[in-house]
Amino acid sequence: MAIVYKAKDVVLNRNVAVKVLRDEFTTDEEFIRRFETEAQSAARLTHPNIVSIYDVGVDNGIYYIVMELIQGKTLKEIIVEEDGPLPWKWSINVAMQIASALDMAHRNNIIHRDIKPHNIIITEDGIAKVTDFGIAKAVSNSTITAFGTTIGSVHYFSPEQARGGFTDAKSDIYSLGVVMYEMLTGQVPFDADTPVSVALKHMQEEPVPPIELNPNIPESINKIIIKALRKDPMQRYQTSMELLQDLKEALKNPDGDFVEENYDATARTQKISLEDYENTTNQRNRQEKAEKGLKGWIKEHKKLSIVIGMILLFFLAFGGTMIVLNITNPKEVDLPNVVGLTKEEAQKQIEDAKLKYEVDKEEYNKDVEEGHIISQDPAYFEKYHSVKQGSTVKVVISKGTEKATVPKVVGMAQDEAIQALEDANLKAEVVEETSKKVQEGYVISQDTAENTEVSAGDSVKIHVSKGTGIKQITMTSVIGKTEEQAKSELEGIGFKVNVGYEENTSKDNGTVLKQSLDTGKVADEGTTVTLTVNKLAELKTAKITVNVKSLLGGKVEYEETTAKNTTNVTNTTTEKKVKKVKVEVKVENDTIYSETVDPTLTNINAGTAKGTGVSNVKVYIDGVLKNQGQIKFSETNPSYTAE
Repeated sequence: MAIVYKAKDVVLNRNVAVKVLRDEFTTDEEFIRRFETEAQSAARLTHPNIVSIYDVGVDNGIYYIVMELIQGKTLKEIIVEEDGPLPWKWSINVAMQIASALDMAHRNNIIHRDIKPHNIIITEDGIAKVTDFGIAKAVSNSTITAFGTTIGSVHYFSPEQARGGFTDAKSDIYSLGVVMYEMLTGQVPFDADTPVSVALKHMQEEPVPPIELNPNIPESINKIIIKALRKDPMQRYQTSMELLQDLKEALKNPDGDFVEENYDATARTQKISLEDYENTTNQRNRQEKAEKGLKGWIKEHKKLSIVIGMILLFFLAFGGTMIVLNITNPKEVDLPNVVGLTKEEAQKQIEDAKLKYEVDKEEYNKDVEEGHIISQDPAYFEKYHSVKQGSTVKVVISKGTEKATVPKVVGMAQDEAIQALEDANLKAEVVEETSKKVQEGYVISQDTAENTEVSAGDSVKIHVSKGTGIKQITMTSVIGKTEEQAKSELEGIGFKVNVGYEENTSKDNGTVLKQSLDTGKVADEGTTVTLTVNKLAELKTAKITVNVKSLLGGKVEYEETTAKNTTNVTNTTTEKKVKKVKVEVKVENDTIYSETVDPTLTNINAGTAKGTGVSNVKVYIDGVLKNQGQIKFSETNPSYTAE
């Protein structure tokens, strides 16, 4: 029907796909109308699994659609390449994406009518994209012909499509069932030498359960496919969302028994009366006699029978096709636009047009007055509004604006308040403000009072506390830093600083010993932090004096020495000298004085010591401790005398 080209959008600088209607169809008004419908239908849909439409038009008799360019392969190409069943989890993931796309289309009153692997593109990222919206019905009219030609869609027809009957969302679901069947078995459920035979199988025969062709399929998937392929549309999934939910459940619970059938499985077995049995038996006997009579006649007129048989085969091939596609198709009538009308007006217009009126559902709608039509299926299009006589038009009737009662949410946590409003079918509009009384994240007040009746979906403004509004700051460690460094750092991040002092001779003077707020704690901006700073007392000098004589108790030792007379060598003299002693003074184990002195000395200046507080002094004579005491530097003129 169309040729697709890769092109470049020079305005937006992007690659696009351009679908151009083939020349042989440009004079066919039906194809042109369907071609335009495709663009109109797809352009109304925005979904990650539907190919986007950018533009549509005609130029010098060339009809074109500009659409999103998809890099990937068609699902049919993938099936052919694999030449067998595809992995069931991958296949179900693809089916879920298609079902999601169909759900979007169906909720917008758009039926695809030509779901098949050829119209599903799988991107390089594994995303399924549905294309060719709106042309399916035009294609189907040319799919099965009296000459036995096909373009492939017949293998994916729903039974009602094959009969030329009314199609709706359930027709797309059947076609998706065929696609799932082919993905998981490697073959379509029905195949034959001619398109007509395939169409008849769709209408008359039951498919082989896919699990018999591929035992690796979970039982739940087998049931889902069988349900999607029911001949009777009412026995299938009624919506794409219903199918999607079962597919999701199958991924989580492959062996689960959750697929519900929409029919009575025991309906085929019925008890019949004796009278009905006899009538059936008599009818079968009459049929057998007729068959025997016909066989006898054919045997006697063998040549004539062959000719008649050939004629019958011709008319069956040609006439059967016409029956499937033409005879069952009633004439087209104008579809009225009943959206916005009252239900009584809508029913009258639909029935006057020789169509069937059916209420699909009633739902709340704040934009449409109660008792008026919200939407219709089939949808009305300005350029295309004809349907088959006798078709059913389903309408959705407005119940007016739904009401909701505002709950009390004051005092709730923000998340709880939002959930309470959503449960009441309302929306929350959050406004944050400071509060000294209400904890951060909790509702201070609500603009609409509790128990007030409003329209469902309305927004209720709630005021949520964001705390005091005071900045929160985190305490850092300043221990070991100088007083100036610590104050500068803490005041720079928003703290106030108070300083106290303490003496610790083991630490450097002027450094921080303690901080009142632990590292990592969070506090309000402006919080006062107290620092304890090391402050050593001022150093003083103490003079140390040693009374050696007193420490020795006045005892003096002597040593003898011999001296020679220089004039008379033979004469010598003996002299006695005082023996000296070694005096050693230590302050806090530091030696400040060490000398050999006369033991009769009473006032030796042993040097000075510097310090604060109290220092211990020890005096040794010839290595023996003779005196010990303390220097008190706190005194006005500290000194120490060892005696």
